[in-house]
Amino acid sequence: MKKESSELTEKQRATLKALEELPDDRIDTSDIPEALDWSNARRGVFYRPVKQQITLRLDADVVAWFKARAEGGRGYQTDINRALRRHVERCEREMTA
Repeated sequence: MKKESSELTEKQRATLKALEELPDDRIDTSDIPEALDWSNARRGVFYRPVKQQITLRLDADVVAWFKARAEGGRGYQTDINRALRRHVERCEREMTA
């Protein structure tokens, strides 16, 4: 049985980098039909990030701030995760700049 590698080759990395740097106005989308009805769309069907359950101590005022802004107090952990992800991405950009 052949073992599949999840690592990208240098050629694949170079191709992805070139696509990432391509300006939006240079991307030909003429062969893609426009989606006009999103009523049956579902989020998260194709990609689910791996979650790791941890115990994390946060300042009470920080948790209260996120809970107060979450609808019905629900989803505040997702909001905290999103804020942390944005911070990580910003740090990554600064490191590569």
